[in-house]
Amino acid sequence: MTVRSIRAALAGAAALALSLTGCGAGDESSAGAGGTVTVFAAASLTETFTKLGKDFESAHPGTRVVLNFAGSSALATQITQGAPADVFAAASPATMKTVTDAGDAAGAPAVLVRNQLVIAVAEGNPDRVGGLADLARPGVKVALCAEQVPCGAAARSALDAAGVRLTPATLEQDVRGALAKVKLGEVDAALVYRTDVRAAAGLAAVEFPESGRAVNDYPIVVLKHAGNPDGARAFVDHVRSGAGLAVLTAAGFQAPPSR
Repeated sequence: MTVRSIRAALAGAAALALSLTGCGAGDESSAGAGGTVTVFAAASLTETFTKLGKDFESAHPGTRVVLNFAGSSALATQITQGAPADVFAAASPATMKTVTDAGDAAGAPAVLVRNQLVIAVAEGNPDRVGGLADLARPGVKVALCAEQVPCGAAARSALDAAGVRLTPATLEQDVRGALAKVKLGEVDAALVYRTDVRAAAGLAAVEFPESGRAVNDYPIVVLKHAGNPDGARAFVDHVRSGAGLAVLTAAGFQAPPSR
C-alpha cells in the first residue's frame, strides 16, 4: 500500500475522531482563515492551545479550530501515516524531525516556546522530596514518561546529569499520564513539565537545578498536506504573535531565546 493510499484510508476515520475536539465555529468568513483548521499538538499544550483556538475563532469568524492533543511521538506517527492535519506543534525538535524527515512539513518549523521539567508531588510534599536524589530513596514511587516521548527523554537527560539511577513504578506515553498517577496517589512523584503542574489542582512543583539540562523547545509548523493551508498559516501566526506568546508565558512556558 502506498503512502497516498494510506492517507486516503485514514482520512475519514481520523477526521471523524478529531471533530469531537473542535472549539466551535463562527458564522462569517475572514481573510487569511475560514473553514476548519486541524491542529495536532503536544499534550502539554492542552490548556493554552484550547484558549488560543477559541481566541483565533473569535478573531476569524467562520473558522473552526479542531484540536487533537496527545504525546508528540504518537502525533508524529499519525501524521507520517497520513492522518489529516494542518498544523503540528511538538514538544521537542527530535519529534518534529520525524515529520520533517518524512517530507510532511511545509517549510522549516519555528520554535514557539520552551518548557522545563519539575518534580510533581502531592500538595504539602508529604514525602519531603527536595531534588532528584530523593526520587531514588527506598519506598518512593515515581512515574516517568517513556523515553521515546519528549518528557521522557528530558527526564533521562536530567537524571543522567544528576547521576541518579531509579526504577520508575510506571512509564507513561505522555506527560498527562504521568501527572495523573500523582493525582490519583498511585505514585509519590513524577517528572513532568512546569506548565502541567501549574495547571493542576492539588499538586506542587519541586524545582531542581538539573532541569536546566532538560529544557525542551516546542517547534510548530504548517503541514505539507494541509487541507486548509491559509487557515494553518494564520493560526501559526496567531499563536506566535505577542498576544499568543502572552497566553503561553502566563501558563509557565518560556519564550524562545530568539524572540
